Amino acid sequence: MSDSDKLAVHVWFYAQDEAFANIVARALGPGFTMRRTNRLDLATAREQEDWCDVALLDLRWADSETNIAAAITLVDEINHLRLPPPVIGVLGENNKAAPRQLMEAGAYDTVESPPDMGELRLVLRRAFRLRRMEKELRRLNSQADCAGHPTFNELLDSTEPMQQVAELARKVALCDVSVLITGETGTGKELVSRAIHRLSPRSEAPFVAFSCANLPETLVEGELLGHEKGAFTGAIASRRGRFEAADKGTLLLDEVGDLPLALQAKLLRVLQERSFERLGSNTPITVDFRLICATHRNLPEMVAQGLFREDLYYRLNVMQLHIPALRDRRGGIPLLALRFLERFSAQFGKKAKRFSRLALHVLGEYDWPGNVRQLENVVQRAVVMADGSTIEVWHLPIALRNGFDDTAAVVHSYEEEVRDFKRRLILRTLQECGWSKAETARTLGVARGYLHRLINQLQITPAGFATIPKRAEEKPPLTRVM
Repeated sequence: MSDSDKLAVHVWFYAQDEAFANIVARALGPGFTMRRTNRLDLATAREQEDWCDVALLDLRWADSETNIAAAITLVDEINHLRLPPPVIGVLGENNKAAPRQLMEAGAYDTVESPPDMGELRLVLRRAFRLRRMEKELRRLNSQADCAGHPTFNELLDSTEPMQQVAELARKVALCDVSVLITGETGTGKELVSRAIHRLSPRSEAPFVAFSCANLPETLVEGELLGHEKGAFTGAIASRRGRFEAADKGTLLLDEVGDLPLALQAKLLRVLQERSFERLGSNTPITVDFRLICATHRNLPEMVAQGLFREDLYYRLNVMQLHIPALRDRRGGIPLLALRFLERFSAQFGKKAKRFSRLALHVLGEYDWPGNVRQLENVVQRAVVMADGSTIEVWHLPIALRNGFDDTAAVVHSYEEEVRDFKRRLILRTLQECGWSKAETARTLGVARGYLHRLINQLQITPAGFATIPKRAEEKPPLTRVM
């Protein structure tokens, strides 16, 4: 295989009409490599499984209910592969229900014949990016399996901000220092803490997590220090605290910003002397643990307000890791969503394998105030709701669906959703390219004339462009055959 062929989007084209397949192959141009087959069965599909990025099916003959059923069978056979590629169907004009039926069966998208080649290139490249994310997910899972533990792969976010966090965390893990992890609720602070522990020299010892949030001072003190029998009413037996439980290992104090001032002084003493007494005892207990603290609060601001001890803050903040909010690393949303989809589908015995194009679009547009934890819950709900192999828009909560109330609304607004998706894609790319139409056309892999037509059809103006916020997401390189 040549270097240029390796860079191309590999399209496996099922078409009985060889002349039509040749026309499409020539019209796609550089950046695409096509293999045609005139028969489709599992044996043939498996032969191309590792090579192809996208399966393109010529389904112009699917103009009746019987033929649509046969087309759905083809899609279903491809979706039963070990690593099924996204499926795109080329349909005729005679059956308006076919696009919806095929996408419900697991097709990634459909285009109408004769296909607009600019639109087909965009659809193929979007499907290619999905395929690439699915392969990356399996690569990360394979690495985790080989290592015997998932380390940072639980976060499964290949965006630059999270790569920087992971790199710093790996360095910190090897050095036995206190770590302060900051970030909004639900960003994955405990996952990072556990990963640091697993990569540290203390990995064979216990990892003990305790949340300081919304608990009475006396309860927090008892949980951390432990108590002797008879120390207070109801203390019918001696009990080890979290400090003891974490001896030789790692202690995570989650939401340390909620720790009462009186207990902050006791924590500081434990960190300085590495010893303490249980409640109801005068016998010192020596401990050796690594402390990791996490909080969503602004500790320097709390120090200035007298709500957090300055000396304790400096003791905790030897190394600081900040986990960015999910809305600030949107490029990681598809990979995270796919990871959760894979996990919950296996857990619930469901057939769902991927998200529809519109469902991924909706996930990418949402601001995620609950961050990764909210995304995980949304995907879990969607897997429960789904019956087929694809998570559709109507499987997502109403808050994410921008006003779609039911399946009928989605069907009625399908074309509007496609138009809105194109408009947002072009607006965002124009913004990233400094409003240069030539650079935008090159980035999207379309002809300038086609881009001009789309801008006119979608009524894109500089005023409308200014309303679309720039997203901090990675832009995959344009793949072309040289």
